[in-house]
Amino acid sequence: MTMQQSQRVQRVLVANRGEIAIRVFRTAQALGMGTVAVAPEDDAGALHLRRADQTVTLPGRGAAAYLDAAAVVAACEQAGADALHPGYGFLSERAELAQACAAAGVRFVGPDPATLARLGDKAAARALARSCGVAVVPGTEGTVDVRGAAAFLDSLGDGGAIMLKAAAGGGGRGMRAVTDPAALADAFERCRSEAAAAFGDGALYAEQLVRRARHIEVQVIGDGTGAALSLGERECSLQRRNQKVVELAPALPLPAATLAGLHDAAVTMARAISYRSLGTFEFLVDADDPTWFAFIEANARLQVEHTVTEEVTGLDLVALQLELAGGATLAELGLDGAAAVPAPRGRAVQLRINSETMASDGSVKPGGGTVVAFEAPTGPGIRVDTAVAAGVSVHPGFDSLLAKVICHTARDDVAALLRIARRALGELRVDGVPTNAAFLQALLEHPAIAEGSPPDTGFVEAHAAELVAVADARAATYRTAATGAAVRTTRRAAVEVPFGQTAVPAPMQGTVVSVAVTPGDVVRAGAEVAVLEAMKMEHVLAAPCAGIVRSVVVGAGDTLYEGEILVLIEEADVGDTGGWRPPRSIDRIRPDLAEVLERHAVGLDEARPGAVARRRKTGIAPLRENVADLVDDGSWIEYGPMAIAEQHRFDLDWLIHSSPADGMLAGLGTVNASLFGPQASQAVVMAYDYTVFAGTQGQINHHKKDRMFDIAERSRLPVCSWPRAAAAGQGDWEARPASTCPRSTPGPA
Repeated sequence: MTMQQSQRVQRVLVANRGEIAIRVFRTAQALGMGTVAVAPEDDAGALHLRRADQTVTLPGRGAAAYLDAAAVVAACEQAGADALHPGYGFLSERAELAQACAAAGVRFVGPDPATLARLGDKAAARALARSCGVAVVPGTEGTVDVRGAAAFLDSLGDGGAIMLKAAAGGGGRGMRAVTDPAALADAFERCRSEAAAAFGDGALYAEQLVRRARHIEVQVIGDGTGAALSLGERECSLQRRNQKVVELAPALPLPAATLAGLHDAAVTMARAISYRSLGTFEFLVDADDPTWFAFIEANARLQVEHTVTEEVTGLDLVALQLELAGGATLAELGLDGAAAVPAPRGRAVQLRINSETMASDGSVKPGGGTVVAFEAPTGPGIRVDTAVAAGVSVHPGFDSLLAKVICHTARDDVAALLRIARRALGELRVDGVPTNAAFLQALLEHPAIAEGSPPDTGFVEAHAAELVAVADARAATYRTAATGAAVRTTRRAAVEVPFGQTAVPAPMQGTVVSVAVTPGDVVRAGAEVAVLEAMKMEHVLAAPCAGIVRSVVVGAGDTLYEGEILVLIEEADVGDTGGWRPPRSIDRIRPDLAEVLERHAVGLDEARPGAVARRRKTGIAPLRENVADLVDDGSWIEYGPMAIAEQHRFDLDWLIHSSPADGMLAGLGTVNASLFGPQASQAVVMAYDYTVFAGTQGQINHHKKDRMFDIAERSRLPVCSWPRAAAAGQGDWEARPASTCPRSTPGPA
């Protein structure tokens, strides 16, 4: 290279985290450059911080800290970095970050702000394609509101379908297919919100849905002078929920004319805007007619799947990026024409190892916890890019990608490549968190994939049930979730659910986008209470019942693990309109409350006048009166007042007469608290009631006694007890006809 050493980057800050930050650090250090890592305090355990020469703490929490352009540029100035590499995601395609870098005298490792602004606006990128004579998927001319999207869907006629897309950003965020007009409004709102949260811009546009398509992308490189080259194409059709899981290079078989047309279209567009740095131009190819293809978007950054292009070309794409940022031209980098680009050396595949579980319907839940053990596969043709090691916690606020397993063979043989990949997956060990390794193994073993047949983007979801079944059957061969309990690192205390209230838990780990309710609000069953972002998509959490919101435990930006509670709702009749209707009278008792009160009343003396009268005839007061005389007013807390005899639990009349509290009153109360104080006066109180059938022989009766003695021993409390009992078969048995009163064998009194 003939660049002047003084022009080259001296110290680069990576405004990102995870495996991509470590990937950039490795190349930068190999080039003799200093490296700087950044992270907020709640991401201080991340592995990328240990791989840089120095670190800077960002203000804020979670993903929002990495999205603060001013903060990351300030970190450059603090660390003395003369360049900023944005990685992928976060701010990598935001023109304002590139502008802020330019204003601060920091080199942005990527395209110039004008290019980022143009390609970052998907509508503008489509206009660029049309101006270059490149076909685009039919869609709206620009961004639309929900009515504009509805009009476009309607224009496609019966059976028409559209894909809503964020005008800014990419990576599957803010993107949903709509096949039913009734679902459009909700899908539009979710896409808009996802895009606004991820890219700071909620604008959307719509394209006609290509139902059976292959996703092919072309890697380009330019130096800003108008010179641009293609470095090869990638097959990215194996996706779930519009997110790639397996990528290959080169693409699986395509007609020669289509392949040449894809490369020509990408390079023509890049040259038209004097593209500088790395970029990817993405296309859909009709799976049924591969002579048809159309441009969908351009990603003006390093791609997650850049690794497979590196494996088949032998080029270090990050090194090229850094050199271009330092002012190098393609000619100086030895890429002075298409002939200088190495021909593909065999084939490569990348497998995205995510912390997640997948259901048979294709739905995915991210996983979390702390990695107990991590063993990466090794051997010829295997590379692993990761930010995981034993002891590292998977932060629920970020993407669930754990590692990228990249496999390469010098042979032009897809089947041989996938055999290497399956072996690599078999060697992978991740303990402590769930992963999709077994699922990927099942995917690569599917005959259509193993034989190298080109899939369409719906392949994974279409075969989800059979793939999950195979993955579950072989899960025992993986140690991903079977060993090592997931150690959660949340700092949120456990939330107790009070009696009568219903919790709204997180169905998966993720980040709270918004909370739609406040304490005191009245909600209908099914009403939105919060929105959770997980797996790059937003999920609306609905009220499980109608009622009154009693507690909101979380706020926007909080990260949660699966099962953690967001909201508590007290069930109530709020009517069909969603507005709360007050009781007709303050004395009105709801039917469900009336049932509870009736169950409590069964064991009270007022419900047992006959049994109480017979006890008084003996000259002994009912036990509840004795207990009331002993303990201070209002201090009695009864244990197990609704316990009943198992054999008579369905005979209410029998219970009313014969089995209050299963023959034993038990609880806590204070005695003479006015003299000794509440704490010093607390006592355990137990009283056997011999007016019940079988005297003291009730099964729950014994459990209650044992529990009360345990409380007394643990808390060092005195015990007050009425131990009197009757022989089995006495007491209330005599008040019942012989035909309805089964008797036990008499026992000792």
